[in-house]
Amino acid sequence: MMRFLMSLALVLSLSPLVSAKEVAGVDVADKFAADQQELVLNGVGIRTKFFMDIYVAALYLPKTNQNAEEIIAADEPMAIRLHIVSSMINPKRMSDSTRDGFVRSTGGNVAPIEAEVEELITAFQDAVEEGDTFDLVYEPASGVTVYRNGESKSNVKGLKFKQALFGIWLSEDPIQDRLKDKMLDS
Repeated sequence: MMRFLMSLALVLSLSPLVSAKEVAGVDVADKFAADQQELVLNGVGIRTKFFMDIYVAALYLPKTNQNAEEIIAADEPMAIRLHIVSSMINPKRMSDSTRDGFVRSTGGNVAPIEAEVEELITAFQDAVEEGDTFDLVYEPASGVTVYRNGESKSNVKGLKFKQALFGIWLSEDPIQDRLKDKMLDS
């Protein structure tokens, strides 16, 4: 009985360490640091195309929220982490998909942020490989910074741009409805 209680105590004491989720073979952390603030995992899902897993997308917010409009509108630190899980992704596909997402997110009115979109796309110019991680981190004072495998690749200022970017996954016309639902499933 004493061994059982000691084993149970050990398991319970370690539970915060193993609380990350695993999605499509990717370990997704429960927390994310941005702007010296700890963000919490709001939801995570898989972007699929033609029955293939493309990437795992995780949404991090200051506190969980299932209201997509509030998240898009918020001028507070938040992040989306993309874990590439397909070898089919290349810079052209990543760039084209991102441009398509902005068209959908803005209802076809990309012109006001076109220069900002192209600045963001520079982060995808190097070869994109299975296992790469892209962090799209919004901080009100500095805008959206794209990190590839932890290295800063581009920075785009402006709340309107951030709203369009997060709208790729969370708008009324998201890149994939099921992925949106999973990212809002806190």
